[in-house]
Amino acid sequence: MSEKIKVGILGYGNLGRGAEMAISQQPDMELVAVFSRRGAVETVNKDVKTLHIDEATDYVNEIDVMILCGGSATDLPDQAPAFARLFNTVDSYDTHALIPEYFEKVDKVSKENNHVNIISVGWDPGLFSINRVMAEAVLHEGKTYTFWGKGLSQGHSDAVRRVEGVKAGVQYTLPSEESMNEVRRGENPELTKESSHKRECYVVLEDGAEASVVEDAIKTMPNYFDKYDTTVYFITEEELERDHSKMPHGGFVIHSGQTGTDQTDQIIEYSLKLDSNPEFTASVLVAYARAAHRLSKEGQSGAKTVYDVGPGYIHPKSPAELRKGYL
Repeated sequence: MSEKIKVGILGYGNLGRGAEMAISQQPDMELVAVFSRRGAVETVNKDVKTLHIDEATDYVNEIDVMILCGGSATDLPDQAPAFARLFNTVDSYDTHALIPEYFEKVDKVSKENNHVNIISVGWDPGLFSINRVMAEAVLHEGKTYTFWGKGLSQGHSDAVRRVEGVKAGVQYTLPSEESMNEVRRGENPELTKESSHKRECYVVLEDGAEASVVEDAIKTMPNYFDKYDTTVYFITEEELERDHSKMPHGGFVIHSGQTGTDQTDQIIEYSLKLDSNPEFTASVLVAYARAAHRLSKEGQSGAKTVYDVGPGYIHPKSPAELRKGYL
């Protein structure tokens, strides 16, 4: 095997931790260092070098691709252009409405510094984005639906925990089975996020709190639960720790289309069921780090999205091996 791809990780929360574990599973990669605002951090592999984020500039010639594991709200808008000057990068920027603006900002710096910087990598945006485009390209006459869940929502869980009388709790988004079955039957319903998803809350009450009051406060909360079919379950702290400490997620992309003069129904469906959202997202980032390195070696530069990267670039095997074993 040729020389391994040298990878760095910037940021060490749940996503950075997942990236470390994903890199360890790759036959053609090695982790050079983890960079964090905290400096030294406790990593899964105790032998991994951990450094302060300011020390990343010392590793420009030692890292082929830097995986940016910061958040989309405040970290990546600053970090992505800054590190595009220094490294090839991949990131998971997921503020959908601002992706075009974010792309242009990174692309300018990327081309000026002759790097490849793949943005908005993950499963949505990311793998789901690919499947939406492929389905609509193949079945141009039709309609695409995205359902999210069952998944733990961090923002909505925080909202639940802010309700008076709640000691602890989590919230899950669930796709509506009725809505999905309508789509699968080719009925092409008009759906909203509210009509196509349900919410489930698992709540530990404070001592003395009244369950009916807390339930009403959650179900009527504007912008979070008031327009959704919401169910509140009251559980113990032990049950919360035992059954709800992971970060599952997933969902479905379903395209209902028609072909031919007889309008023959055709359905394309893609789904994910994830026991750990951050670990899976990190695994996608690591695969696209391989693509960033390969594209850079070809002499390409600029910002890229998953639409610009063929699947052969993300797999460790060579094009010849893929043709022989997978095509």
